[in-house]
Amino acid sequence: MADCCPGDVSAATGGKRVQFGTRFLKDPSRVFHHNAWDNVEWSEEQEEAAERRVRENSAQRVPPEKQVDYEVNAHEYWNNFYKIHENGFFKDRHWLFTEFPELTPRHNQSNLKSLLLKDSGHEIIEHRGCGLIVSNTQEQQKTSSHSLNHKEQKHPIDEATQNLCHLDINTDGFPGSSATYRILEVGCGVGNTVFPILHTNNDPGLFVYCCDFSATAIDLVQTNSEYDPSRCFAFVHDLCDEDKSYPMPKESLDIIILIFVLSSIVPDKMQNAVSRLSYLLKPGGMILLRDYGRYDMAQLRFKTVSFSGRCLSENFYVRGDGTRVYFFTQDELDTLFTTAGLEKVQNMVDHRLQVNRGKQLTMYRVWIQCKYRKPFSPNTG
Repeated sequence: MADCCPGDVSAATGGKRVQFGTRFLKDPSRVFHHNAWDNVEWSEEQEEAAERRVRENSAQRVPPEKQVDYEVNAHEYWNNFYKIHENGFFKDRHWLFTEFPELTPRHNQSNLKSLLLKDSGHEIIEHRGCGLIVSNTQEQQKTSSHSLNHKEQKHPIDEATQNLCHLDINTDGFPGSSATYRILEVGCGVGNTVFPILHTNNDPGLFVYCCDFSATAIDLVQTNSEYDPSRCFAFVHDLCDEDKSYPMPKESLDIIILIFVLSSIVPDKMQNAVSRLSYLLKPGGMILLRDYGRYDMAQLRFKTVSFSGRCLSENFYVRGDGTRVYFFTQDELDTLFTTAGLEKVQNMVDHRLQVNRGKQLTMYRVWIQCKYRKPFSPNTG
């Protein structure tokens, strides 16, 4: 799926940045001294202008019959995108390892052990092929007050998550079944995330799955000289197809990566898509997301054409090549993930000022970065 390349920034947790970078614009006269500035605050006037611009470019909606075409033929628009650009459009995302250290060797296993060892009610067992096995050794009988508190704290899980049993697959011999650490990237494009992970993470127990809506994109991944079937499995998959199962069983994944992909699907289908992905995570596993935020430069640049606009619905647009994009708020993403039964680890806005020094242009980017974890239940095993 199409995205932008955010550049390198440092990791953050708990909604606050531990270290966000080294370039802060304190003197506006020096704006063209660097290519980008970190953590740029917007003025009230700038935010009001952005709201005004969105109202203007949303006033004219794409006709219903054309909206149907963009949905029904979405895969063809993405195929055409990759046929034109192949693997020359995006740069490899080496910044991912700064933003998401969970992708580095054994990071998740170490953090998972630390998390569980704080709870004396869990026993941890290493097992090849299953990674960490967690068994609950606490007594089953709880006081009524404890049970009440547990129920109150439990995340609401939507009906789509509860009704996914029919999508189970045979757990014997699935791709990567012998791996101890499994990562899935959804919307992998031509491999700008997958190949840096395989190159950087030399964990012998690592296995990476990657899928995309576009068959053309998957062909480009599989024919790449760096593609190694013993460590990676690339496949075509429609994130919104509720009747098509993923090639791995439930609770088998440590990490799921969503980089500028959730924004490309119809808003009404986002919740079911996230809920199905949550079903695949191991307890303690995480979804890592980076996507477009409300009032990003890309949203403000959409123009209203006299005969037809680019707006499909509120904050949802179609590009000139027929691919689509939604611009999120933090609350919208939080609702999607917590409704799927996940708990927040990180949900933050990245305000970036990018500069074209040659053309003396400034570009205000807004991205949202999230980490949501699947909680451990009393019966985790």
